[in-house]
Amino acid sequence: MNKEEIKTLLHHREPYLMVDEVKEISETSIKTFKEARLEEPYLQGHFPNMPVVPGAMLQEFCTQSAGILLTKFHCGVKDYHSEKTKGHAIGVLNKVESAKYYQVCKPGAINAEITLKESKDNLFKFKAKVTQNGKLMAKINFNLVNAPESVLH
Repeated sequence: MNKEEIKTLLHHREPYLMVDEVKEISETSIKTFKEARLEEPYLQGHFPNMPVVPGAMLQEFCTQSAGILLTKFHCGVKDYHSEKTKGHAIGVLNKVESAKYYQVCKPGAINAEITLKESKDNLFKFKAKVTQNGKLMAKINFNLVNAPESVLH
């Protein structure tokens, strides 16, 4: 799935859109790719002359990836389109259960594997693994909810 298809499923846009490509997707898992480029705003000052991808941005990468899975398979709206479908806030971060960062993530290719562990009503529990150059960067457990769009106003 390319960037334009991703934009159909997510409300996020540049410069905050973190997912560059969906490699694989099913009802319970998604594998995504992000190329963290030096010119991205969040790398400009984190840290000057030795850029590091912030843990919060790795979390956001995973959250957006899980949001794509939710919108595609678990949103309850047929043919959802981020610019046309109204009344739904899909994949709103509800809770970060745990986040463990193992190594410093540098600019470059980053991969995420997200698995839907459990769902009940509009609550979805995920586990994520972030890797770079074949090395484990982070493991994150978090919850997303599908809510009425009114919660965003």
